[in-house]
Amino acid sequence: MCSRWVYPSATASMMRGARGVRAPLRPFATGVCQALGMVQHKTQVVAYVRVSSVDQNLGRQLEAVGDVDRVFEEKVSGGSRADRVALLNWIRYVREGDVVKVASMDRLARSLGDLREIVDEITGKGASVVFVKEQQTYSRDTDDAIGRLMLNLLGAFAEFERTLIRERQREGIRLAQAFGKYTGRAQKITAEQLVDARRLIDSGVPKAKVARDLQIDRTTLYRALARNANDGPVGE
Repeated sequence: MCSRWVYPSATASMMRGARGVRAPLRPFATGVCQALGMVQHKTQVVAYVRVSSVDQNLGRQLEAVGDVDRVFEEKVSGGSRADRVALLNWIRYVREGDVVKVASMDRLARSLGDLREIVDEITGKGASVVFVKEQQTYSRDTDDAIGRLMLNLLGAFAEFERTLIRERQREGIRLAQAFGKYTGRAQKITAEQLVDARRLIDSGVPKAKVARDLQIDRTTLYRALARNANDGPVGE
């Protein structure tokens, strides 16, 4: 490698001593190495951070990974690995000797199978993977039975934790629905419904009754009216 000692065969032969012992040689000049395409990749610390919705913030993960040479950010990820462009670019970018950092296992993969596959791909390139939250490091040199066991255990726990959180969310929604406090996502109101609603309100019908009659969520109606407050009464 060019960043180490490089011995061209002809020069090396000339520099052998009488007893066949090779004398110390200086490395090639950087310019020669570049011309030969032999410049070694500079070891870097590269991070991957991911949030699953636009409302979430990357701040905590960036703080967790600390100072790095480069960060790949996945702000909204799709349902499959193929949809995660930053992840694919991150794996493609990594070179031998690099250290890749992730805030936690659940930010890297959604399932134990994905986790193992991604870690294998990175360590197979000669890089090491650091999971900050779990305080675990995996590399080609530490690929032993105990390391594999820890990866499987922690990955399975992260997957279970995600499943548990989703189940708690579903249970919370069911309870809220039972008490009439959850109506799902905000409903949309069509332009025609808005015109009808404003006409009824202008004629003196209470807004709550208008919402019921038109089968529109009251909050949705109030917001639509506020957004169109400057339109004036219907018919003007």
